[in-house]
Amino acid sequence: MRDLLITNARLIDPATGLDGPGALLVRGGAIADLGAGLTASEDAETLDAGGACLAPGLVDLRANLGEPGAEHRETIASAAAAAAAGGITTLCVLPDTDPALDDPALLSFVIRRGEVTGSVSLLPYGAATVGCAGKELAELGLLREAGAIAFTDGARAIGNARTMRLALSYARAFGAFVVQHPEEPTLATGGAATEGELATRLGLPGIPSAAEAMMVARDIALARITGGHVHFAHVSTAAALELIRAAKVEGLRVTADTAPPYFDLNETAIGDYRTYAKLSPPLRTEADRQAVVAALTDGTIDAVASDHQPRDADDKRLPFAQAEAGGAGLATLLGVTLARVHGEDLTMLTAIGLLTHRPAVLLGLDCGRLAKGAPADLVLFHPDRGWKVEAGKLPGKAQNSPFDGRGLEGRVLGTWKAGRRVFGA
Repeated sequence: MRDLLITNARLIDPATGLDGPGALLVRGGAIADLGAGLTASEDAETLDAGGACLAPGLVDLRANLGEPGAEHRETIASAAAAAAAGGITTLCVLPDTDPALDDPALLSFVIRRGEVTGSVSLLPYGAATVGCAGKELAELGLLREAGAIAFTDGARAIGNARTMRLALSYARAFGAFVVQHPEEPTLATGGAATEGELATRLGLPGIPSAAEAMMVARDIALARITGGHVHFAHVSTAAALELIRAAKVEGLRVTADTAPPYFDLNETAIGDYRTYAKLSPPLRTEADRQAVVAALTDGTIDAVASDHQPRDADDKRLPFAQAEAGGAGLATLLGVTLARVHGEDLTMLTAIGLLTHRPAVLLGLDCGRLAKGAPADLVLFHPDRGWKVEAGKLPGKAQNSPFDGRGLEGRVLGTWKAGRRVFGA
């Protein structure tokens, strides 16, 4: 592999606070040097970035890929292509597939399939319970040895308090954490939208927003009892965020992420029964959306994840209450997050940090930073170049984007995995 020198770039590295002009040299799949005035050998490949931003490849904390069991929705290969187009080089895979990733051999399968793509590192979560059914704990130790980065039942809440307590205790023993879908299941079952005036007007069964805060409060108490680390996924309400903020002040091992729909959209996006905007958790009120934005700025939220949930046309072309929840998010992760930069809610360093360095630190990964010797997992993007999200034209199989029709600023120009270019616009 020839050396690669990327010149005339705006280098963005949240790990060190770097945001300025410079160049970056790639050699042997790693970052050899970066800064101003770099030169390379005569046979090196040179790329003029034209002032575009060069940052670490994105680290996506949570995505469902369909495979195994739902390849008609998305395959590992198609998801890898969509991830590369979105600047994602590390992708954490949920275990609630069919079959669930509750067996070490299945985890090894997913990891190998990621290696085959050559464009993305797939890091699977291990199922917290057998079949992600919420009853019997899975063999957490064996799953951890096989490469599980953490444990979760994916889009299903671990509703039984005793089971969650055991999961937190055992995960702590294996140096891992438990990711919870924070939604009290007996309150959420059968619901389609956030309970309130809009759901009532549309005649939709509601899910009270308190269902999220109730589960967060319970699991914070369990983290306090066990000393375990609980991570709350796609947090979407002000009440839950206040509980998480207080738990962090107390010094408990509590972390959280959110997804772009919860800081870019509110419940009005479901319009007249627009099923592309039916998500789990459901879109919230404008006040909740603003609370999520505030939590991004003050550090309460540790990362932004795509929350990619592929659905096919048959899943969505149904009456709203019967349609499947979930939205495609790989290709839009960067662009929607940058909308908060353009809206002056976040700085560039904060926004990119939520997508790179901070999730990498949470997972204990050697990526998400621009440093000599670090893997040359990179994304080159123009923060002001516009594009339109159009279902049917997105990379990958999944086209069920809640942002369909949305104009975005922030286009990925190139993605490199271990120094090899895997996407170019």
